[in-house]
Amino acid sequence: MTDVHHVREPTPELPRAAKAGIYDTPLGTAAPCAVSVAIDPVALVTSECITVTSAMRKNARWAQSSVSAILGGGGGTGYSNDGSDSPVSGSPRPGLTTRKGKLAVGGIESDVGLAGRWGLRGKKGKSIQDNPLMAAFAKLRGDLQECKDITNFDTLSLLHPFLQVIRSSSTSGPITSLALIAITKFFSYNLINQNSPRLALAMQFLSSAITHCRFEASDSSQDEVVLLRILKLMEMMISGPGGELLGDESVCEMMETGLSMCCQMRLSEMLRRSAEMCMVSMCQVVFERLKNLELRANEAGENLEEESKAEMDNVKMAPSAEGENAVNPQSVARISTSLDEKLGDRMTITPTGGEGTRSSSEGEEAQIKPYSLPSIRELLRVLVELLDPHNKTHTDIMRVMAMRIIDVAFEVAGPSIAKHPSLADLARDNLCRYLFQLVRSDTMSILQESLRVTGTLLATTRGVLKLQQELFLSYLVACLHPQVEIPKEPGVDPLLYEGVPQAPRLVKPPPSQSGSGRSTPVSLKERQKLGLEGGSRKPDAREAMVECVGALSRIPSFMVELYVNYDCDVDRTDLCEDVVGLLSRNAFPDSATWSTTNVPPLCLDALLGFVNFLFERLNDSPWTEGFKDPSVLLQQRQLKQIIIRGIRKFNEDPKKGIIFLAQQNIIESVDNPDSIARFLKGTSRVDKKLLGEYISKKQNGEILKAFMGMFDFTGKRVDEALREMLETFRLPGESQLIERIVVEFSDKYCESEDNLKDVADKDAVFVLSYAIIMLNTDQHNPNMKSGTRMKFEDFARNLRGVNNGKNFDPEYLKIIYETIKHNEIILPDEHDNKHAFDYTWRELLHKTEAAGNLDICNTNIYDAQMFAANWRPIVATLSFVFVSATDDAVFSRVITGFDQCARIAAKYKITEALDHIVRCLSTISTLSTKTPPSTELNTEIQVSGNSVMVSELAVKFGRDFKAQLGTVVLFRVMTGNEGVLHDGWNHIVRTWLNLFVNSLIPPFFSPAQSGLDIPPIPLQTPSVVIERNQVSKDVGLFSTLSSYLSSYASDEPPEPSDEELESTLCTVDCVNACFLGNVFANIMELDSSSLKPLIDALLRQIPDLDEEGSDVVVVRPEYPSSPINGSMRKGPKYNPDLVYVLEFATCLVLRDAETTLAHGKALAEALTGIVRNASRLHPLVVSRSIYYMFSLLEHSHEHSFLRAPLALHSVAALDKSLLDKSALYVIKGLSKCVKGSSALRSEIINSPDLWVVLRGLLHNQEAVVDVFGILELIASESLTNVTADNYVAVVSLLNDFASEANVGAMYEQKQDRLIRKGKVQKKSADYPGVEVVARGTKSVSMIYQLTARVPELITQSHLEKNEAWTTYWLPIFQSLSTQCTNPCREIRNLSFGFLRQSLLSPELTSGDHQEWTAIFGDVLFPLIGRLLKPEVFQGDPRGMSATRVQAATLLCKIFLHYLVMLSEWEGMLDLWLRILDIMDRLMNSGQGDHLEEAVPESLKNILLVMASSGFLVRPDSGGHQGGNKELWDQTWKRLERFLPDLKEELFPPEPEKLVIVEKVKEPEVEVKEEEPEKVPETTDTAPPLVEQSDSADID
Repeated sequence: MTDVHHVREPTPELPRAAKAGIYDTPLGTAAPCAVSVAIDPVALVTSECITVTSAMRKNARWAQSSVSAILGGGGGTGYSNDGSDSPVSGSPRPGLTTRKGKLAVGGIESDVGLAGRWGLRGKKGKSIQDNPLMAAFAKLRGDLQECKDITNFDTLSLLHPFLQVIRSSSTSGPITSLALIAITKFFSYNLINQNSPRLALAMQFLSSAITHCRFEASDSSQDEVVLLRILKLMEMMISGPGGELLGDESVCEMMETGLSMCCQMRLSEMLRRSAEMCMVSMCQVVFERLKNLELRANEAGENLEEESKAEMDNVKMAPSAEGENAVNPQSVARISTSLDEKLGDRMTITPTGGEGTRSSSEGEEAQIKPYSLPSIRELLRVLVELLDPHNKTHTDIMRVMAMRIIDVAFEVAGPSIAKHPSLADLARDNLCRYLFQLVRSDTMSILQESLRVTGTLLATTRGVLKLQQELFLSYLVACLHPQVEIPKEPGVDPLLYEGVPQAPRLVKPPPSQSGSGRSTPVSLKERQKLGLEGGSRKPDAREAMVECVGALSRIPSFMVELYVNYDCDVDRTDLCEDVVGLLSRNAFPDSATWSTTNVPPLCLDALLGFVNFLFERLNDSPWTEGFKDPSVLLQQRQLKQIIIRGIRKFNEDPKKGIIFLAQQNIIESVDNPDSIARFLKGTSRVDKKLLGEYISKKQNGEILKAFMGMFDFTGKRVDEALREMLETFRLPGESQLIERIVVEFSDKYCESEDNLKDVADKDAVFVLSYAIIMLNTDQHNPNMKSGTRMKFEDFARNLRGVNNGKNFDPEYLKIIYETIKHNEIILPDEHDNKHAFDYTWRELLHKTEAAGNLDICNTNIYDAQMFAANWRPIVATLSFVFVSATDDAVFSRVITGFDQCARIAAKYKITEALDHIVRCLSTISTLSTKTPPSTELNTEIQVSGNSVMVSELAVKFGRDFKAQLGTVVLFRVMTGNEGVLHDGWNHIVRTWLNLFVNSLIPPFFSPAQSGLDIPPIPLQTPSVVIERNQVSKDVGLFSTLSSYLSSYASDEPPEPSDEELESTLCTVDCVNACFLGNVFANIMELDSSSLKPLIDALLRQIPDLDEEGSDVVVVRPEYPSSPINGSMRKGPKYNPDLVYVLEFATCLVLRDAETTLAHGKALAEALTGIVRNASRLHPLVVSRSIYYMFSLLEHSHEHSFLRAPLALHSVAALDKSLLDKSALYVIKGLSKCVKGSSALRSEIINSPDLWVVLRGLLHNQEAVVDVFGILELIASESLTNVTADNYVAVVSLLNDFASEANVGAMYEQKQDRLIRKGKVQKKSADYPGVEVVARGTKSVSMIYQLTARVPELITQSHLEKNEAWTTYWLPIFQSLSTQCTNPCREIRNLSFGFLRQSLLSPELTSGDHQEWTAIFGDVLFPLIGRLLKPEVFQGDPRGMSATRVQAATLLCKIFLHYLVMLSEWEGMLDLWLRILDIMDRLMNSGQGDHLEEAVPESLKNILLVMASSGFLVRPDSGGHQGGNKELWDQTWKRLERFLPDLKEELFPPEPEKLVIVEKVKEPEVEVKEEEPEKVPETTDTAPPLVEQSDSADID
């Protein structure tokens, strides 16, 4: 037998092979389809007949056969020769009869000792009748002569001679074997097929024959060949075309025969294994038929179970393992034996000549019903019974064999078995009970097979095994979960295995046995042997258990079903969490120390498989039909957690526990004893000892009564009722408490009339109960000697007369005594023998109906809840394995696991899980350290135009492959999941910062993306910059040493080695592989709420400067001296990471209006805090923070969290030097705000602090252009920008800008010198200071333009008119007059022109006030006074003379312009006299002809106008008042000092009216000529410096 198919791994001798198909046979003979035959079928049959008879003739017993036996067709046949014809060729003649309802064929008698009966010749040579065996073959050959088609030949007639040989006990093994071979050929060559006549009846005969085969024993090996032939034929029959025609009894007999061969140890190993393989193959076919029967019944609308119920008990199997086997070793004695002595002869061949009729045969055939549920159930029952661990007649080998066959049965038809109650009950009760006990075996073969069968059982029929599955898995968890701490490994952060449970949730503390009625404490070791605790199993056993759990977890819906059916059920354990915790804990490498090295990878594979199933269902459409609502399950789970907390509190303090449970509405109230009792009895988590003490207390009497009321003791003996009660709690130690319990027990017991037959009343029950308790202690106290224990007589004597004055029935007491003696009353948890499991199993079966079936969950609607409850140990395991693994395949699986976990968490919005994944990967990456690495030795290497920053971090990271891999995985799992991250951003941000400060990543925002008009963030200046033409590949020791020594001598860091440079390049490649740009792009697409965690994480990196001590700057490492940092001893250090954080946060907040509104406040607080503590930070940090603050202000001015006045005040309060260093960023930020919305601009320009800041930046060369731009925008764009609040500040700052234009004087004077030398040059537009002068001219023009705004400001002002005039007009005049003394002629001349126009403005004197007269005392007089100062004159010696003349002329002109109005002013005389004094000073200033000519002319004009207007007349003229006289007198008195001849010239003594009139008219003409001399209104083009309009300027 070479073509052997084996299904299971029987023993180490036979290797495991592929599982056979339904029609494959282990013996290699049966095939899915029949083999065609090349010779004539009839000839083949004839040949087989001759072969068998030939062998028989060679035997002495048949050596004298007649000629007819050889020729065929002659001799006695045992049939009547009446000539009746059969409708089918070869149909039987009369003679087929039945015996006792069994099919029978006429044959020989059992006595075969007489020679005459076997056809031996007599002494005279006469032929003796051939025996029936030979005759039957002759008859068949004769019938075949007329046969044309063997398939139409009667099947029973064809097989009849061969069946006689098989059943005959007188044949030898070889002859029987030939008959079996022949029949096998008939089936193999399709000579017998499903269309063969009377096939069903023939199959029954054949089945009976081979199951009752008899032959003389000879050589054991030859005999076993016969048995192998029988196995082969049985297998062919079952799997062949006639297999479905077999009846239930036939199938049972065949299976019984096969099992008997498997179980009989006298047979060889090879035969038993062959029998086992045959059984496996036949069981595959039989249980496959169960599925077909089910389909047919469903199609026909029938109930297979109901139809088969009546026939269930009609078939029985009893395979023999102890009887004699089929091969009798006593071959010489020629004793015929059978395969099964017990079965006896059901079919015999008798020599009766009785004739039967064909109709009777047909009747028998019609009664044969194909095998169905009865035989299948009986087969399963027998196989299950072979597993009974307490049946000593069954060996482990038999159990292993039975489990292999059962495994195949459930593999083929497990779901169908579960659908039939008769089969499901077998699986639910006996099969599971036996398997769960065999799992506890230390024999590896038993353990492995039991685990395999249990796994198959649960995989196929778990729907009806809810509680059984819980019991099994709970045991595996208890066995496999190591309750030891995970050992700390050097270099591994404990964070990585945070979340791995140290013990399963189902584990209870070992029961305390002190002080109870328990007399025989059970050691933990003994309980472990019983399987009540996990115990210490052998390493191989642990591995086998892990394989079982792993196989179950590979069922896609298995873990979901655990979660739904157990974790979310209040009364069940958290199996899903425990299994995940078990796999997680055992995936750690240290688990190999108590198991095998295969266990960690097996557990890891199971965990990753679980995650993969979740991932594969991630995008499936939710399927809710027929499933429980996930929200309801979540509520149940939450309720379960509350109950567990309440019970934990109860076990610590019952009173507090009850209060808590009442508060959570678990029990109705603390005053409701029924509710409390119902809860305490219904839960198994309560401490039994504590429960007994609690209910027996006096104050809890009502609870005790309610607790007893929940029992039903009807029909039970007192000891049975007492046992049931004491299985729920332990009796307390105090006798008073015990008495209360027994009293209530007695009352409850006597409530049933049925219980009062053997006991009289409750007093009798009370006494008997106490006696039973004492007996229990006496019989099982280990401290008592066996001889002193109570005997039955003692027990009965103690109870005399207590049954209402009578004795108890002795038989009643005897039963109680024996029961207690052999079965101690004790808590189930404390049993040390089989009773513990039996009790557990009884309870399980009792609860099965209430628990219902297990819900199969082929859906993803529970995945979110399940993953949320179990992700911690999974992620911890992945993290730890990632760190400790060395194999690439492991890395690949773990990376995939991380990615799948992240996607699951992101899909279901389990933020905490994704955060923890990021946290673990960040730890692995080593880049998210809170303390940034040192950058002191950062060295920049420049090669061919490219630069690389070699740093401590880059070198270290480049050498750490796991860190690099962890980083890539980190950003891989993060990409696309940014919106789900929360706390994980803290680690991401720290990673970014460490990369940024080491020049490994750029800022994420380019200027175009950020909207910030500032340069990129500057980094630390490297300590050394090295330029290389190319990287040296071979560096010798000498050159390396020389490089090191030279750098040491020059006090510089040593030049990086090629290895360090290579590590840095590895780091760069790794960072590039992270595709951080994708992360940033995804961030920008997040909604406002999703950005909050990132922004908060960024802002958390900012030190809280308000809480730090004044001596603390920033907790950062010190950086080397650089142009950014300046001296190491001066000021705070520059922190580019802080700037990075602020800029990143600013760009995110300013992304859109919604984000600004949501997160602007937090950013504003951070930025203002930095500006507020500016003195403790580097100026660059402060300056950029100010810019970010103003940028935020620009976008958030509509909101209240950042107001312009506060922002401006914080900047204005900066130290002058700090403000100057921050000037560029400050003014850029202000410019953005001022150019923004009108509301913000108004708020800013009206803030006094703005003008403080602008004035502070006036002299900063970087900022002055933008400062003037702001000022120009305010003063020129719209006059409404200038308000009462900022008017003075605007004028003052414009005046300052105009004053700055004095630098233009140098260029003008240089031009003067060139002109004097005759080198006249065209005016240059690019001389030093031209921009300053241009700003000055614009400033002067803008000052003048403000005159148009003054009337409106005065109108809007709440001041008095005179005060308002002074407030608004005077600043303009003073500013213009100030610029009239500017050394720059361009500014000076422009200012004079604007001053003139301003002073002549009609708006100046509007109103009835006299404040305008201050233009003389506050404007013109001080102007001339300043012009007369030598230092002012020296500012422009050549041009200042003309300016003095202009000033004098302007003074006179203004006086004349307002002469009429001045005449009404009481201060007219004083003003006039002061003007004369000014003219006197001008005349005597020593300037020469310039003023000496201009002043007299101007005075002449004034005097003539005054005279013609009647203000200055001679006193003696008629009609004039005294006032004029004083004016006249004082005028000439003053004039005589510096112009003594003027009076005579203008007012001679003789009256010359005409002359006077002519003189008066002349100056009027001069005045009129001067009036058109106006400065252009536009201020863009100032008058050229070289053009001087003053006629008095004489070279």
